[in-house]
Amino acid sequence: MAKKKKIIFILIPIIVISSLLYHTYKTNADFIENKKNNFAAEKGKAAWRFLEKDIKREAGAFNGDVAVVIKDLATSRKILFRQNKLFPSASLVKIPIMAACFYAADTGKINLTQRVCLRREDKVSGSGLLKNEAAGREFTVRELLGLMITESDNTASNMLIKLLGFDYLNNCFKKFGLKNTNISRRMMDFSNRRDGIENYTSAGDIAYLLEKIYRQQLINRTVSRDCLTLLKLQKMRDRIPARLPADTIIAHKTGLERGICHDAGIVFTDNGDFLICVLTKYKSKTAKKAKKFIARIAFLTYNYYENY
Repeated sequence: MAKKKKIIFILIPIIVISSLLYHTYKTNADFIENKKNNFAAEKGKAAWRFLEKDIKREAGAFNGDVAVVIKDLATSRKILFRQNKLFPSASLVKIPIMAACFYAADTGKINLTQRVCLRREDKVSGSGLLKNEAAGREFTVRELLGLMITESDNTASNMLIKLLGFDYLNNCFKKFGLKNTNISRRMMDFSNRRDGIENYTSAGDIAYLLEKIYRQQLINRTVSRDCLTLLKLQKMRDRIPARLPADTIIAHKTGLERGICHDAGIVFTDNGDFLICVLTKYKSKTAKKAKKFIARIAFLTYNYYENY
C-alpha cells in the first residue's frame, strides 16, 4: 500500500507538469497559427485593394462605358464600378429569361417537357442553329432553354419570349428582385431598337441573379443547379475564359450586339470562387477591344486567386 502511495505521489506532479506543458504548447501553437492566419488575411485584404485599384484603373481607361462587379463568394469582398448603370442587355437578358422559364415550370404555368412549334416568323439572324431548321419542327421547353444559354440561340429565345409573354417576364424579373432589368423587344428586333425600344440591365442586377443561382437560392435548389449546369455549358470562350487556363470551370453568359459587348458569370478556382460581371458599350467598329478588355479584367482577378 505504501509503495502504491509513493507511485501516485510521484505520478501526480508528472501529470500536472505534462498537462501544463501541453497547455503551454497548445496555447503557443494556437497563437502562432492565429498570427499566421491574421497575417494571411491582412495580406489578402491588401492584395484585394491592389486588385480593386487595377480594375478601376483599367475600367477608367476603357474607350467607352463600362460597368464591373467582382465579388469573392467566400468573403463577400466586392469591387464595384458603375454597377447600377443601365446598359442594353443584348443576350445577357437570357439569364433572367431562363430563370423566369424555370419559375413558370415550378408554378405549373408551363412544363419543361411540353413541345413548342418553330414558326417561320420566329426565325431571326445572329447566334444559334434554329434559324436553319425547318418551320414546323417541335422542341421541348428544356431543349429551347439549352439552346438559348449554351448556343445563345436568338430564335430559341424568341420562342420562349412568345411562350411566356413580355408582361409575365417583366413581372418575374421584379419578383426575383431585379431593379434595372426589363424586356421590351424580341432578340434581333432592330426595328424596335431604332425606335428606342430596348432591353436593359445592369451589372448589379446580373451579379445579384448569378449569386442567387450559385447559393442555390433561385426558386429552389433543383432550379438553381439546373441553371448553373446550363451556364457551365456556355460555348462562347472569347471573353471571361479567353486568358484563363483551359480547364477552368466557368458558368457564364455573354452578350453581343452592335456597340455592346458583355460577359457575366462565376469562375471556380481551387482557392475560391468569384463572381464577375463586365458590361461594355463602345463606339469602335468591332468588339475586339471590348472582348480583350473583359478578358483582361477576368485575368487580373484570376491571378489574385492564384497568388493569394
